Amino acid sequence: MDSKRVDTPNNVVVDYDDKKDITPKATDYAQDSGVMAGEISGEVSDVDLRDDLEKQKTAEGEAHFHRLGWKRLTIVLIVEAIALGSLSLPKVFATLGMVAATILCVGLGLLAIYTSDIVGQVKLKFPEVAHYADAGGLVAGRFGYEIVGAMFVLQLIFLVGSHCLTGTIAFNTLTNNGTCSVVFGVVSAIILLIVAIPPSFSEVAILGYIDFASIICAIGITIIATGIQSSQKEGGLSAVDWSAWPKPDLSFTDAFIAISNIVFAYSFSMCQFSFMDEMHTPADYKKSIWALGLIEIFIYTVTGAVVYAFVGSKVSAPALLSAASPVNKIAFGVALPVIFISGSINTVVVGRYIHGRYYKDSITRFINTPKGWTTWLILITAITVIAFVIAEAIPIFEDLLSISSSLFISGFSFYFPSIMWYTLLREGSVFERKNWFPAIMNLVTFIVGIVVLGAGTYASIDDIIIQFRGNDVRHVFSCAP
Repeated sequence: MDSKRVDTPNNVVVDYDDKKDITPKATDYAQDSGVMAGEISGEVSDVDLRDDLEKQKTAEGEAHFHRLGWKRLTIVLIVEAIALGSLSLPKVFATLGMVAATILCVGLGLLAIYTSDIVGQVKLKFPEVAHYADAGGLVAGRFGYEIVGAMFVLQLIFLVGSHCLTGTIAFNTLTNNGTCSVVFGVVSAIILLIVAIPPSFSEVAILGYIDFASIICAIGITIIATGIQSSQKEGGLSAVDWSAWPKPDLSFTDAFIAISNIVFAYSFSMCQFSFMDEMHTPADYKKSIWALGLIEIFIYTVTGAVVYAFVGSKVSAPALLSAASPVNKIAFGVALPVIFISGSINTVVVGRYIHGRYYKDSITRFINTPKGWTTWLILITAITVIAFVIAEAIPIFEDLLSISSSLFISGFSFYFPSIMWYTLLREGSVFERKNWFPAIMNLVTFIVGIVVLGAGTYASIDDIIIQFRGNDVRHVFSCAP
């Protein structure tokens, strides 16, 4: 950018480069006018320097939080999405059978890609939408903003809690239940907190490569190990009791917990507004959601089907427990990065939403000042503590995933996007030819979301009650594994 010449009040001509944001100092004026610098420093320089500092920090913050390209967005989405969902899928296949589970994995995956495209279209049409709560505000005003915002915060905290619980299970497995489970829960929470300290998604994307390699290797180890174990048993793989059809004693509760776990696995649209807000070219989002969606469908379907075919009806959740010791220890050791990196990004998302909302008109929101860092660290610590309490209160892996997906992901991934299409994106009547397909698709997604919300929530609560009554699970804040 060309240098500019500015005449000061004392007729001193100052050259400065826009890129350096240099402001004439009070001493420049003093030398020309004969006024002592000390006489005007209190009147001019303190205010100017404070304004300059705010401009500088604002410019740094804007630059720091708009560095995300579509490739890094894909990695961030993978970090956020492909984690615990994949570990629950083999048990889903054991519940629903090979045919129904495969159809649901592929069908709900394609539906999730479609609704994520709607989320992206809303972001492009309304660039000011920084989080899902903002979209709720566009649809239903202040009421929508507050309701969706509360759901957004609760779901992300539930997600952090589920990762904390998985960390507890992992450490119990690695140490043969070497200490109190609550201690392992605290250790997991501390690790989640430390990894969540960097507030920018572009920084988390760097860890994403480790995260993706971690989950792929852990799944690969589990598949290979369970395959070898089954082949060495009497009768080999042909003796494994897997079925194409649902298990004979399938109850309504079991069925919808399984379906809710598939819904949980396709939850990437929930954080899409937040991630796209950091993109330097938001229109590239389509590449990311298609890349992620197809990768997810492949990983989930293959993992669920193959591990179930190797282990049969006794498959565990999370799936890494299905491999015999010491292989399951190796698998959990390899999976530790994905447990904590994927969990921490949810802390970052919810922290950025709360922090940005509270400090909306302050440079503190950019987390590049002492006050910004102090408030950020206090906030993510509070989030992690609440998530730890949730993990201890609902120490059942499947049910924790199921209740969060039923209550919240059913909306973020299905019925909210359909509502947004009807209210924010639709042009003309639903009966116009151009609107037939999207109108039908969004009606279907709305129905799917509402069914999962109602039936899935009932099933999750019912199963939690059944398991606690039957003493099939460790009690709240218990040292039991």
